[in-house]
Amino acid sequence: MANCLQVPMASCSISSSVNSGRRNFTTFCSMNPRNSVKMPIPPINPKDPFLKKLASVAANSPETFLNRPLDSDTPPYLDLFDSPVLMATPAQVERSVSYNEHRPRRPPPDLPSLLLHGRIIYIGMPLVPAVTELVIAELMYLQWMDAKEPIYIYINSTGTTRDDGETVGMETEGFAIYDAMMQLKNEIHTVAVGAAIGQACLLLSAGTKGKRFMMPHAKAMIQQPRVPSSGLMPASDVAIRAKEVIINRDTLVKLLSKHTENSEETVASVMRRPFYMDATTAKEFGVIDKILWRGQEKVMSDVAAPEDWDKNAGIKAIDAI
Repeated sequence: MANCLQVPMASCSISSSVNSGRRNFTTFCSMNPRNSVKMPIPPINPKDPFLKKLASVAANSPETFLNRPLDSDTPPYLDLFDSPVLMATPAQVERSVSYNEHRPRRPPPDLPSLLLHGRIIYIGMPLVPAVTELVIAELMYLQWMDAKEPIYIYINSTGTTRDDGETVGMETEGFAIYDAMMQLKNEIHTVAVGAAIGQACLLLSAGTKGKRFMMPHAKAMIQQPRVPSSGLMPASDVAIRAKEVIINRDTLVKLLSKHTENSEETVASVMRRPFYMDATTAKEFGVIDKILWRGQEKVMSDVAAPEDWDKNAGIKAIDAI
């Protein structure tokens, strides 16, 4: 790599004359090949093949640069190469200090990966096959990573239906996640944020006893499974599908009865129509164990018992006859 260019120095003489108020300059130059001067140039990147080639030509035959044709269709200096290639590889440019110097050099991971690093699984969509696949894979991965640390499942899902009640997934999607939860050795903490409807409510109640939580303004709802759209199915096939839905309903009743510690008759009775529960009702029904909000322990400890309220208000309780 050459650090300088040696080019012949031309001796020039300049004469001027004044003609009609204008100054004309005439330049007479003669080349003196014996006189040469070193022209310093900026440092050259040794990995750049184009600049390296130019430096080599300038050092060996500088007249190549001095005798350039004025009218040429060839781009400058590309004729020095036998088979020139423009931008064959990405330019090797060093990162300079700029406005984005503090940005990460590599793109950050996606949000589910960040949550998974904290052993958090977030179910924020209806239970369709893609969601079921991801949730079960995350459960298996977290148990493989550490079978003793708890797993946190945050739930904001309408189950296997949409908000308007249209079926978007089979009931087996919820049962698949439920079975995977039951097979794990880890403690599973479930937290309802937003809504836990249908099969999502089952997943909420299936957490480890004492570790089932709900945000103060979240909603839970249990309902009967719905028959998917039958379309142009024959009557016999519709009957078979309806029978399968009834079987799924009975299974759902048994599982909710098990985790809420209510009788199957009680669960089946409230499931005849959509049964909505706020945080307090869900706790009373046995779906959750605790409502999450800051300062609740202190507030609840300061609340007087109903008997104390009656006593302070001067009300005497009279036994009904």
